[in-house]
Amino acid sequence: MMTLVPIMPHIQAALNLTAICLMTMGYYHIRQQNKAAHRAYMIAALITSFLFLIIYLIYHSIVGNVQFAGQGWIRPIYFSILASHVLLAALIVPLILITVSHAIREKFTNHRRFARWTLPLWLYVSVTGVIVYIFAFHIYP
Repeated sequence: MMTLVPIMPHIQAALNLTAICLMTMGYYHIRQQNKAAHRAYMIAALITSFLFLIIYLIYHSIVGNVQFAGQGWIRPIYFSILASHVLLAALIVPLILITVSHAIREKFTNHRRFARWTLPLWLYVSVTGVIVYIFAFHIYP
């Protein structure tokens, strides 16, 4: 496990990017009335995000917090992005579970009502996760 720790942030970013693509395709397909493709893409996005969460929790249980090395004007920008990301990441898990539960129970009116909020927030969390990764591991390592 310890040999995997250095690459875990890169795997997490790849999983977030993959989830973004899968969610986008799921949204595209539901707009095209292709429910089977929508379901398949959204299940894949859910699995991808779940794998991300497992790796994220394992990584941070081993490493702890990663200090941000950037100085000056970039710090408030980074921490604003990080704060909104963390807050919405905590909110998105129950929203996803509620949205999926409505779909499983075929309560599609409720599913759509929640999905209108869940999808953009889930995308925001995934995109800002990649942005935080780029800042912390590539621009200011």
